[in-house]
Amino acid sequence: MISGESAITEAMPDLSFESQLNGYVCGVDEAGRGPCAGPLCVAAVILDRNKIPDMIRDSKKLSESHRFKLEPLIKQSAIAWSVVEVSCEQIDAMNILQATMWGMAEAVIRLSVTAHHALIDGNKAPKLSIPSHPIVKGDDRSLSIAAASILAKTARDRIMIEMDSIYPVYGFKKHKGYQAEAHLEAIRLHGPSPIHRRSWATVRNLATSAL
Repeated sequence: MISGESAITEAMPDLSFESQLNGYVCGVDEAGRGPCAGPLCVAAVILDRNKIPDMIRDSKKLSESHRFKLEPLIKQSAIAWSVVEVSCEQIDAMNILQATMWGMAEAVIRLSVTAHHALIDGNKAPKLSIPSHPIVKGDDRSLSIAAASILAKTARDRIMIEMDSIYPVYGFKKHKGYQAEAHLEAIRLHGPSPIHRRSWATVRNLATSAL
């Protein structure tokens, strides 16, 4: 456990957590736990503390265009980064918590440079061969986690924009698979698509009503 994990702050994320640890520290975050369609994307990032792009923060507090502008800057300046896609079939087979833990562990493993510590957004951490530190609201507090949140979100948004062209009746480009009323109505009318999560009660119920 590293100090400061219980404090909640609205300040911009910084390197306070990273500076308490020796060696390479990766931040890990996911995008897509809540939607009823599409994959979960998980990213891990080891920042170069001497080359950090400006205005990195929790991806949810950035516009879509700003996230896409920051994405290549993070990738170009980072010591290492990885993004893992966890399919809706994997989510249905494992459940969303286990799928998230698997994706986080896999993202750390896939880094081209071995991390010595992992900062994990949330209150749970996957089993890793290195020390892991869960941080509640970590994407608001750690620059490494915030950078990972941006890479995870842009990767997932890109997938959902592509899925919109394949399954246009659902409006994935707009709501990215979250349970917007227009999305739910489309499932009622057309039934679930191949990228809907069949283990979600919402999808099961609407699929039955569409028959």
